[in-house]
Amino acid sequence: MTTLSDRFIAQGYARSMYTRRRPRSPRANRSLRACGTLLAVAGLLVSACSAGSSTSSASPAGAEAALRALPEATPSALASYYGQRPAWRACGVAGFECTTLKAPLDYAEPAKGDVRLAVSRKKATGPGKRLGSLLVNPGGPGGSAVGYLQAYAGIGYPAKVRARYDMVAVDPRGVARSEPVECLTGREMDTFTQTDTTPDNARETGELVDAFKGFAEGCGRRAGNLLRHVSTVEAARDMDLVRAALGDEKLTYVGASYGTFLGATYAGLYPERVGRLVLDGALDPSLPARRTNRDQTAGFETAFQSFAKDCVHESDCPLGGAGTTTEQVGKNLKAFFRQLDGAPIGTGDADGRKLGEALATTGVIAAMYDEGSWPQLRDALDMAMKDKDGAGLLALSDSYYERDSDGKYENLMFANAAVNCLDLPAAFSSPEEVKDALPSFEQASPVFGESLAWASLNCAYWPVKATGEARSIEAKGAAPIVVVGTVRDPATPYRWAQALAAQLSSGTLLTYDGDGHTAYGRGSACIDSAINEYLLEGTPPKSGKRCSGA
Repeated sequence: MTTLSDRFIAQGYARSMYTRRRPRSPRANRSLRACGTLLAVAGLLVSACSAGSSTSSASPAGAEAALRALPEATPSALASYYGQRPAWRACGVAGFECTTLKAPLDYAEPAKGDVRLAVSRKKATGPGKRLGSLLVNPGGPGGSAVGYLQAYAGIGYPAKVRARYDMVAVDPRGVARSEPVECLTGREMDTFTQTDTTPDNARETGELVDAFKGFAEGCGRRAGNLLRHVSTVEAARDMDLVRAALGDEKLTYVGASYGTFLGATYAGLYPERVGRLVLDGALDPSLPARRTNRDQTAGFETAFQSFAKDCVHESDCPLGGAGTTTEQVGKNLKAFFRQLDGAPIGTGDADGRKLGEALATTGVIAAMYDEGSWPQLRDALDMAMKDKDGAGLLALSDSYYERDSDGKYENLMFANAAVNCLDLPAAFSSPEEVKDALPSFEQASPVFGESLAWASLNCAYWPVKATGEARSIEAKGAAPIVVVGTVRDPATPYRWAQALAAQLSSGTLLTYDGDGHTAYGRGSACIDSAINEYLLEGTPPKSGKRCSGA
């Protein structure tokens, strides 16, 4: 089953995957364009961190309340954590060092035990005066910040930024190297990801509910007490411990997708410790879950329409030729999904998986994060629709779920659900509520609405009660914070960036008039130069600055 609620909509927050591995088709006569583009996504859902009235799609329930700042003085019970000094060691990647720090499992009762946090850094290369540490987070929730640092940020960020900053990342609690949440085996995940998310009858609805329950029960059984303590607020507090351990008076940070919510939460808790914060592909923390999920559904529709307009002008578009309307392209794709719902096609997969509607939908959505993936998507659709070969779409889906060729899944999906389901109450509490909301989701996206609405049911059966709520973040007294929004972002709609910039007392909005998820480091010299100047000189772009093209 497409964990579109875990990856795309699992409460409305877009999770961020730092890379999208694009495996080539096994067919020798096909040449899929391998896109090494870094998707500071999140989104993949695409996960939410807003709550309040979990069943309301009206105005934000938490908008009247703002996240309150913590006292500036360090509580005595946390003194030992703030007094840590990292013991750096080599960690197998040239140029990078690693260490482990401790954080309390429960900040309210530190004596309950600790959580181990994995931290990595690459020291400033020079020349120029060192400016301190620059923490990065690619989003998710569930994306490995350490993996992102070592695979991209520490070597791919602009050289002049890396010259002046120690590049640093910490995997949030429950993620990757920091005591990862585990839920299902590889084979169990294979079954889960293939579950039909567009049920046609009571039997299929029951199977979907059972899949969500099984996922939740697996997390409760394998993750133990940690499952109660992987919230974004706790992760933000952990970042302050890391800041202190690094010896920095203020936090300098670049967060993408869900990483914007993590960074904004930090600013709300510690406004006086905000240095230079860049929040790229922003989330709106004031929205209730259902509204967040529906907004994101509309975002994927916007991205699909851009893809459709481009596709019909290409000779290899299997969804229609020149003159075909975007509406008809969507209908053609939806009809193909319906065919797969009744008759999955072969993929050549060693484990015998076929391409059904769920995996195909995930594969298409995965390609919406970056317009550089569109040629690969066209080829994968052509293989599936004309040749009944689902290998291309399965490869896109597997890269999205972080499933390797041996059938092993990384912990991204598990951490994503764990964080999202703790950060806010579920968008829906029953199948009946989903059915009532289907018209609004299908209006938001005729292609993806039905699947994304049903995917939003996953947190209804979570074994741990949500502790978060929807609320605005003002961060009164913080230094200027740069919020970046992309006009046709599929996972974090542009209006979310507008909303967050307006909420933050020192927020300034930087707009990219383009496609894809997030903007920094994706080819716009205008965006990159504005952010680089802010990071290096402390001068934020003029609020309302707009960039387009390269």
